[in-house]
Amino acid sequence: MNIYVETNFVLELVFEQEQHTSCEQILNMCEAGRARLIIPAYCLAEPHEKLTRQARSRRTLQQNLETELRQLARTTSYTARIGSIQDITSLLVQSNEEEKQRFTHFRSRLTRIAEIIPLTLDTLREAATYETPYGLTPQDALVYASVITHLRQNKSLISCFLNRNSKDFDNPDIVDELKKNNCAIISRFDHGYGFIQAHLGL
Repeated sequence: MNIYVETNFVLELVFEQEQHTSCEQILNMCEAGRARLIIPAYCLAEPHEKLTRQARSRRTLQQNLETELRQLARTTSYTARIGSIQDITSLLVQSNEEEKQRFTHFRSRLTRIAEIIPLTLDTLREAATYETPYGLTPQDALVYASVITHLRQNKSLISCFLNRNSKDFDNPDIVDELKKNNCAIISRFDHGYGFIQAHLGL
């Protein structure tokens, strides 16, 4: 079975969000050779951009908090109450580093076992044709163009395309086109894991 995933699969793992356990199980399954994980190259670059933006935002927040705390510390009645807020500033710094480490870890695992769909000039051109008729953002159009092109070139009896947000690809024409290529679109990773287990007889 071919399992197509996109940026949110990586982010789910990195940020340890509510469905990250299912993502980890899917990754383990593919590492064991029970299924084939396929991811557009763009989806391994996009999380790094998000992490960078988020880290920058947290550093700004941390600096602002520290400035305010220094002011509050000058007021005797506030001194004893500042400790818990200082813990928050430490968490902001620590979370940036931990998320960076998790991204490096999962990127390494993914690149070892997944097939990476290259971002080519043809993909860029095709993506542009999907934006307006399918109502896709340029980023989602790149992902969809990568997936549908790979599906057409690599026929499989059963495939699935897992993503976290149904609104991204919730278009009847997209669903139909994927279905014609034996690919089910599933908008929850836990549901995707169940789908994969059922079709692999696990």
